[in-house]
Amino acid sequence: RLNAAIDAATRYAFDLSAECPLRANLFRVDTDEHVLVAAVHHIAAVGWSVTPMARDLSMAYAARCAGHAPAWRDLDVQYVDYTLWQRAQFGDLHDDHSPIAAQLGYWEDALAGLPERLALPTDRPYPLVADQRGATVAVEWPAELQRRIAQVAREHNATSFMVVQAALAVLLSRICATSDVAVGFPIAARLAAALDELVGFFVNTLVLRVEVAGDPTFADLLDQVQQRSLAAYENQDVSFEVLVERLNPTRSLTHHPLVQVMLAWQNVPGQGNSNTAGLALGDLRVTPIPVDTKTSRMDLTISLGERWTEDGEPAGIAGTVEYRTDVFYAASIETLLARLERVLSAMIDDPTRVVSSVELLDEPERVRLDEIGNRAALTDAVEEVSIPQLFAAQVERTPDAVALTCEGRWLPYRE
Repeated sequence: RLNAAIDAATRYAFDLSAECPLRANLFRVDTDEHVLVAAVHHIAAVGWSVTPMARDLSMAYAARCAGHAPAWRDLDVQYVDYTLWQRAQFGDLHDDHSPIAAQLGYWEDALAGLPERLALPTDRPYPLVADQRGATVAVEWPAELQRRIAQVAREHNATSFMVVQAALAVLLSRICATSDVAVGFPIAARLAAALDELVGFFVNTLVLRVEVAGDPTFADLLDQVQQRSLAAYENQDVSFEVLVERLNPTRSLTHHPLVQVMLAWQNVPGQGNSNTAGLALGDLRVTPIPVDTKTSRMDLTISLGERWTEDGEPAGIAGTVEYRTDVFYAASIETLLARLERVLSAMIDDPTRVVSSVELLDEPERVRLDEIGNRAALTDAVEEVSIPQLFAAQVERTPDAVALTCEGRWLPYRE
């Protein structure tokens, strides 16, 4: 019953025309054990908002236990101040000379001719209408890989995120048989320190378009990713929704517009904190419970974050892959992750290698491919004989065997 209740609470659908976008449920398991489920609509908060929400909740709990109302300090800015500042700063989209119109012009040029979708190798055909249902697969990469990624990033004046972006572009290029790869990535978009304490929706989705034509080296590709990522950050104020409206790709209920794969690099405050982003409720012991909404907004959403020890040493990269269950099986996502790690390892081992040199398959997969592809027969040395000569030899061996059939009639080899 508890699991069902938690599942219902986390999947609650808000009616924003009539409801507050925050909803809390407290389930009593025993006299000294309760489960609190707080759900907030994405229109009102993002991952960054969890830390200030948890801090406010902690203050409110302590105040109520002491018998008085919480004494929250006034915020420096409210969300409405941010929206007014944004309009004043960037101007009107319809004004060709405004800063926001210039940013939109960048995106129109950068994404001109973008393929309608990325042809991912799915386990099942795409349905006419995506059901938005999903599942997740966990990602766990060791600390040594984290260190090596950071080292290559430093050597190329890039970030660890850019290294992973480049590796993902290589992988998608290979498995989708395309040199034009577009991946979405979210940004916090909190451009002023005053916004850090504010609960609200600031996040935006940017598009990284990578060109893998010409078999570049990993180093060249990383340089391209670095330059295009920085350009995307410079033009981050155009909302993804406006971009879709202006570029007007062919609308489909089958897949997400512009990008079908998202790569998120999670570095929000409180990440990895075992006490739920600093939530403290007096003498209560607070333990977070992982939940799964069983939804998927994209074909694939890869969400990764670096982990650190108390001494600040690398502790690995962890996260999840959210995927559509109407087109993918979990085993295929696990295979995809193994190949991404393989590309990453090859890339950081020798950035001067060309991208086509990386081997996506492991040894068992190569052996299996050789078997079903009959590689032994294809690579055997054969005598150079013409097709008519081979046919004549077959006639001599089996003159009366059936050589051709058509509509109930047949001819032996001799005829």
